[in-house]
Amino acid sequence: MSSSIAFLDSYPFAELADERTQSWPLVASPWNAALLLALYLLLLHFAPKWMARWVAFQLRLPLFGYNLFMALLNGYICLQLYTTSRALDYSLQCQPCKVSYDPIEIRLASAFWWFYISKILEFADTFFFILRKKWSQLTFLHVYHHSSMFVICWIVIKWIPTGSTFVPALMNSFVHIVMYGYYSLSALGPRLYPYLWWKRYLTALQLLQFALGLAWGAQAIVSRCEYQPWLSYTGVAYMLSFLFLFGRFYSQKYTKCS
Repeated sequence: MSSSIAFLDSYPFAELADERTQSWPLVASPWNAALLLALYLLLLHFAPKWMARWVAFQLRLPLFGYNLFMALLNGYICLQLYTTSRALDYSLQCQPCKVSYDPIEIRLASAFWWFYISKILEFADTFFFILRKKWSQLTFLHVYHHSSMFVICWIVIKWIPTGSTFVPALMNSFVHIVMYGYYSLSALGPRLYPYLWWKRYLTALQLLQFALGLAWGAQAIVSRCEYQPWLSYTGVAYMLSFLFLFGRFYSQKYTKCS
C-alpha cells in the first residue's frame, strides 16, 4: 500500500516544487491537474452528444454574471500582480526566482494561485458554447488555448510563483479584463451590439500580447536572465504557436471581410 502511494506521489522535479504553495488547494498533486484536464476533455467529447436532444439555451443572465465575475476576478489578479511586483521592486526585464515568506511575496504567490484557479473557471467558456450549441466556437484553437493554459498555470503555481513569471501573467490578466468585459456586455443582447463594433480589436489585443510575450522571452534568453531558462524557451515556443493560430483566426475572420 505504501509503495503504491509513493508511486502516485512521485513525478519529475517534485523536489524542486515551491514549498510555500504545496498545501494550497489543487496544487500539490499532479493527479488533481490531470483529473481536471481529463474531465474537461470528456466534457468536450460527451456533452455535445447529450445536447443533440435539446434545444439550444439562451443563458443571457448566467452569461452576463459569469463574464462579469471573470472580468472582476482578472481585475483583482492584475491589481495584485502589479502592486506586489512594484512593492518588491521586481524588474520587468529579468527577475530571478526566490522562495521567501515575506508577506508581500506570499501575496504575489497568492495572486498566481488565483490566476491558476481562473484558468479552471475558464473551462466554463466551453460549457456555455455547448449549452448554446455554438459548435463553430469549439475549434482546435479554443481547446488548445484552454487546456494548455491550465497546465502551464498549474506548473507556475507549483514550481515558480515568483520571479519574472509575473510579467506574462500580468499581461494575460489585463487582456482578460477587456475580453470578459466585452463578453459580459454582448450577453445583454442585440440592443448593445451597435456599441460592440470593437470585437476585432480584442483579437488584435491578444496578438499584441503574444508578440510582447515573444519579445520578452527572447530578450530573457539573449540576456541570459537567471530566471528559469527552460521556461523562457518554452514561453517563446508557446507564443509562436499562439501568434500562428490567432493570426490565422484574425485573417480568416476579419481580413477577408474588409
